[in-house]
Amino acid sequence: MTVAEMREKIGEAVAFIQSQNALKPEVGIILGTGMGKLAEAVEDATVISYEDIPHFPVSTVESHSGKLFLGTLEGKRVFMMQGRFHYYEGYSMKEVTFPVRVMRALGCETLIVMNAVGSMNPLMPAGSLVTPVDFINMMGDNPLIGPNDDDLGPRFPDMSQPFDRELIALAEKVGMEHGFKIHQGVMVTVTGPNLETAAEYRFFRRIGADIVSMSTVPETIVAVHGGMRVLGISTVTDGCLPDALQPAELSEIIAVANAAEPRLNLLTRGVLKAL
Repeated sequence: MTVAEMREKIGEAVAFIQSQNALKPEVGIILGTGMGKLAEAVEDATVISYEDIPHFPVSTVESHSGKLFLGTLEGKRVFMMQGRFHYYEGYSMKEVTFPVRVMRALGCETLIVMNAVGSMNPLMPAGSLVTPVDFINMMGDNPLIGPNDDDLGPRFPDMSQPFDRELIALAEKVGMEHGFKIHQGVMVTVTGPNLETAAEYRFFRRIGADIVSMSTVPETIVAVHGGMRVLGISTVTDGCLPDALQPAELSEIIAVANAAEPRLNLLTRGVLKAL
């Protein structure tokens, strides 16, 4: 995709969204697996199906509703995505991260990105909430490959702190105020869609990862490229201890995510209120 084509596609998506709601959002929020209920709390919301937005991919994963909510939450103007796109669905990295480009063009300066993850760290069992402090990209691809548009971001964006330290500290503080612990860890991201082998989990742990996902890193890279502050919030839905590995069931993963959702919602709303 050329620079001109990317600009044109972003412009068309932005123009359509603005035709539905002239709100200038401050915070972009991407809801992950089993985390869609927070969208119902958005006030004065305009709800747009992804399939209606020019150049937006369409969610093909059953736990991702595929709707954009524009409105306010805890006094902040939000661009909330009820579901995301994954590389394993067959989309390119630029397609996966296109919504982040659009939310940035609309005015978002902060991204809160959520996901469901497996944990190789026994201190972060199923049901834990984790704020990633760093990532390891094992997807074999990068959304910034290709011609760079200097208006969108620098050719070589710095990734020394991909997740904003002040936002991580704020999330930890909000969690403490509500009586639950927020873990911090390193996230490794793979393509999926198959879950990993015991040998892979063991390898990930040895290279310094605590949790594993099939998303989030591409979105984070593009957000940082565009000058946004990023807070990741991961829900551990299954333990991935290689020496005690059990088969994982999607229904169980979603059930764990649903059980953690009330805490996740309190955390997100508390962070938004304090921003």
